[in-house]
Amino acid sequence: MYTKTVISSALLSGLAAAAPAAPSSGGLTHEIIQILDGQAQGSGPSGYASSHGGSSYGASATSAASAGSVAVASAPSVAADQSGTVSGYNDASAPFASYTPTPLTVVPSSFGLNSAIPAIKTPIPTAGLYAPDTQRSSLPTGPTSHGPYAGVPTTTGAVSTVHLAATVPALPLAPAETYYNTNGKLQHDQPIPYTPAGGLGTNGSLPRYMVESDFDYESITLGLYQEWIELDLFNNGIATFSDEDWAAAGLTPQDVSLISFMAQQEQGHATLLSNMLGETAPPQCTYDYPFTNAREFVDFNQVLTRWGESGVWGFINHLDSREVGQLLAQSIATEARQQMIFRQMAGLHPMPVWFETGIPQSWAWTFLAPYISSCPENTTRLAWQNFPALHVANQANINRVSPNDTGLWERTDNRTSSPATIPAEDQSCINLNKTGYGCGPAIGNNRSEPLSFAGKQVLLEWDAPGQAVGPNNSYVTAKGGVAGAPAFVAWVAQLNMTYTPLVITGPNSGYTYQPNDTVYADGAPIVNGTSFIALTDTDLFLTPFNLSMINPHVVALGMYQAG
Repeated sequence: MYTKTVISSALLSGLAAAAPAAPSSGGLTHEIIQILDGQAQGSGPSGYASSHGGSSYGASATSAASAGSVAVASAPSVAADQSGTVSGYNDASAPFASYTPTPLTVVPSSFGLNSAIPAIKTPIPTAGLYAPDTQRSSLPTGPTSHGPYAGVPTTTGAVSTVHLAATVPALPLAPAETYYNTNGKLQHDQPIPYTPAGGLGTNGSLPRYMVESDFDYESITLGLYQEWIELDLFNNGIATFSDEDWAAAGLTPQDVSLISFMAQQEQGHATLLSNMLGETAPPQCTYDYPFTNAREFVDFNQVLTRWGESGVWGFINHLDSREVGQLLAQSIATEARQQMIFRQMAGLHPMPVWFETGIPQSWAWTFLAPYISSCPENTTRLAWQNFPALHVANQANINRVSPNDTGLWERTDNRTSSPATIPAEDQSCINLNKTGYGCGPAIGNNRSEPLSFAGKQVLLEWDAPGQAVGPNNSYVTAKGGVAGAPAFVAWVAQLNMTYTPLVITGPNSGYTYQPNDTVYADGAPIVNGTSFIALTDTDLFLTPFNLSMINPHVVALGMYQAG
C-alpha cells in the first residue's frame, strides 16, 4: 500500500476551510460497483495511490456536493407527466414536459433555391486593411511520400546552449500573489467604467502577435510541427482510402467531408503559427504513419490529437507573449473539437473527463517525433527532450467486444501512440449493432464492459535511452538528467498527477495497478479517456502549472487508453 499526504502552505491563505480531509489508507480493491462514461468505478480509495492536484484548486468537495442537491423554493410545480432520472435532484420542472410529439406525416420533397431574400453581391477584399493574408499552405501540395527514414543524420540532438542548472528549484509562493476577495466587492479603483483593475495587456498598448522569448519560440515551433503533421495526416487519409474503406469503418461521405474540412482548418493553423514565428518557421516534413485501414487511421488520430491538444494546454499560460497565447487558444479550441470528433468516429465516449489534461512540451515532442520521417535541409530544430518510450503490453483494444480479452501487443507497431489492431469478426465490436457493446461511430457510446478499470494490472516495458528518433533520426532519447532507477508510475490526467508504485519484473519491465482516485470527492475518476503515464524515480508533488518540474526525474513516457 502507498499513501501520501501533502500540506502546502500556499493553500492556507483563504483556502484552509475548503481543503478536503485526507483520504484514509486501505487495501487495494478489485471490486467494480459502477460503470460511468466507459470507465469502471471502484468502491473507494485504492490504498496505494497518491492523488496530487485535485484538492488544491479551492473547490470544497462538501460545498460542491451540497450545491448540487439544493432545491429552489420558488420553482414552479412539476408537470403532470414529467419523471426525472437524476437521483437527489428535487423539484425539477419544465414548461414543455407535457409536450406530446405529433406523428410525422410529411417530409420535404423539393430541394434547391425555391425562395429569395434581400442580398447584395459582396466581394472578398483584395487590398487594404481588411484583405486576407496569404496562407502558407493553401493547398495540400507539400510532401506526399511516407515511410521510415533510411538515411544518415548530419546533425543529432536537441538545440541547446549553456545549462544554468540541472533542475528548477522549488520556491515558495510568489510575493505578489496575495490577492484574495473576502467581500465580493471591487478592491481597487477601476481604470475605466465596467472594467475592474488588473489583468495583463489591458492598458491600451498595441498588440504584437510575435513570440517574445526562447521559451515562446520553441513552444510555438513545436506547435507548428504538430499542425504540419495534422495537415498532412488528414489529407493523407482522404487520399488513401476509398468510399468502401470508409464504409467498412462505419463512416459516410459526410463524415469524410468533415475530416477534409479539418485539414483545411490546419491550413489556417499552420499559417497562424508560422506568422508568429517569422522567417525561420519550419516547413512541412514527411511522415511515417502506423495505419493500414480507415479504422486504424481514426484511432491514430484520436491519440495524436490528444497529445497535440494537451501539449498546448501545458505551456500556453507560461508564454511571455500574451498576444500569442490569445491566438493560440483560439486555435487549440478547434483542435479540441477535432479530438472529440475522432473519438466519436472511433466509437469512444467523446469526453469522459471533467477537465482536459496539460502536458509539458518535451512530452508532446516525445510522442510526436517517432512519426516524423524526415524534414527538409536546414529545418529549424527543437530544444525539447525526447524521452525513452514506455509501452503498455496489455493496452486495451478499442475494437474488441470484450476489452478484457485483449492479448499482449495488440497494436499496429511498437510506437507508443500507434493504433489498436482489428480482431477477428466474431470478437470485433466495430459493426456490432448492440447497445453497450457496439463500437461503431456514434455521437456517444457507453461500454457495458469498460476499456479499463481501477485496480487493473498494467504490464509495462520501456526502451533504454540512446535511441535515434524523429526527423532524419537526428534526435536521441534520454531519461531525465537526475533520474535514477524507476520506482513509480505517474498518471497524468485532468487536474492531477497520481503516483502508483512500480513493481520491477525484469531489466526493462514491470507492472503497476490503475489507481482509483477521483477529481474531488465523489467526482469523476481521474484516469479516463486517452491519458498519459510516465516512469519516475520519485513521487514529487506537482500540479498542472508546474508539471514540467517532473522532467528531470522521468525515465520513460507512454500513452494509456483508459476509456
